[in-house]
Amino acid sequence: MTAGHLPETRLDAATRRMLEALSTASLSGELQSRGYQNSFFGGLRPLNDAQRMIGVARTLRYLPHRPDMASVLGADVQRETVESLQPGEVLVIDARYEPHAGTIGDIYASRARALGAAGIVTDGALRDTPAIKGLGIAVYHQSSHASTYGRRHFPCDSQIPVSCAGAAVFPGDVIVGDGEGALVVPAAIVREVAESALAAETEEEFALEKVSGGASTVGYFPLDAPQRDEYEAWLDRRDGGRP
Repeated sequence: MTAGHLPETRLDAATRRMLEALSTASLSGELQSRGYQNSFFGGLRPLNDAQRMIGVARTLRYLPHRPDMASVLGADVQRETVESLQPGEVLVIDARYEPHAGTIGDIYASRARALGAAGIVTDGALRDTPAIKGLGIAVYHQSSHASTYGRRHFPCDSQIPVSCAGAAVFPGDVIVGDGEGALVVPAAIVREVAESALAAETEEEFALEKVSGGASTVGYFPLDAPQRDEYEAWLDRRDGGRP
């Protein structure tokens, strides 16, 4: 079961470059300042510490298992969703934050990688975790569990709004991940959030340099007006003179 036609999200090169340079902490701060209080996938950890992920959400929703699910739904929704993945998409699985059954294993994860998926986010468990870790695809998950999803779950529909680890995710939203975790950025505001986060990170770079050199945080974090001229001069030096 899938939703109707959804507008396609395309990340332009400039926005992607900005996102690649940004931490999830900076993006989360900008989202929070705009009222998006639940953008970070709470409790999920990266499969590999140094991984990075940027992509567009393709959603998959699970329901609690019951014996007649297959006959009622009449389709292998998980297979259909994985096989429909497009290059640059992130498979986001709503597994009801249930840690005691796998949601995806190495074969489907390998297929996602082969199709060019940017990553996988599940608020449930991974199965075949060691094998998936060696695939080179970014994954964020709550736990690992050797059982198949049929122990607790059944995949029921895709490309609909879902809840994943406390965050609402719409198909086409932008998913960003780093070594700390992953979050969701609404597609409509991704450029403005990236620009603001990049400016904030640059100010924090200046503040960290000052504090590491012995300065107080007062006036530098956050940056106050009296320190603005000093910051602008530092920025000119760092950038080799701005036009």
